[in-house]
Amino acid sequence: MSPSSAPVCDSSPDSDELHRKLQAKLAERSLKKQLAAIAEATQAEAWALLMERALAISPTPVALDQHLTDDQLALGSIYYQLAAADSEHVKGFLAEHYPSGIAQLPKACKVDYQSIQDCLMVQDFEEGDRRTLKKMCELASPTAAGRNWLYFTEVKLFAPLELQVLDRLWLLYSSGKFGFSVQRDLWLGVKQDWEKLWPKIDWKEGNHWTRYPGEFQWTLDAPKGHLPLTNQLRGVRVMEALMNHPAWSSPEA
Repeated sequence: MSPSSAPVCDSSPDSDELHRKLQAKLAERSLKKQLAAIAEATQAEAWALLMERALAISPTPVALDQHLTDDQLALGSIYYQLAAADSEHVKGFLAEHYPSGIAQLPKACKVDYQSIQDCLMVQDFEEGDRRTLKKMCELASPTAAGRNWLYFTEVKLFAPLELQVLDRLWLLYSSGKFGFSVQRDLWLGVKQDWEKLWPKIDWKEGNHWTRYPGEFQWTLDAPKGHLPLTNQLRGVRVMEALMNHPAWSSPEA
């Protein structure tokens, strides 16, 4: 019997009722309601339903060369709940279906982003953020990789797919909370006013810039759009280049 088909627990009237209620919540169209249901699924009786839901969303890692659906965004939370389960059965399920994480990185990318996924899949957002900058510098040029920071002119030359994949990695592992596209939506929502954006994403309060790394929040409790970071000490031109990049207006954005 394969890991994904082995029984998880015995059936009882109480567990059957729990399953029915949780199953209905997991099938909600609203991403917010799905995430609330996933957060409730901490008991062993719920693992089978979470695995069932994961398979219904995507039995293999999600392709990052296309737009993510709300169901796919919920997969990140499901993955975290299952990864935390003290169960050999669940571990076998994850190893079988998502051996390198829940994201399938496109072969067309010029840079290998698996090291970022390795961090995000264990919620090491601080290291994931560092590796995001590192990979963007690698993408820009050997010179940028050596200095470990970007010129805005280099950002403008990125192929749309590269930024979309980076963005979708963050989106997928935060259930839509983090990512460049999230920051862009917030920026557009404040009419492209940087001074209104910074406090909204907790990068600045009054005249005080949030200090790296200790004052940033490296968990899913951080404000929407808090991650990934862009160094503003040299001005906003790199961030502006990211926000205005054609990646967000291309067909697959």
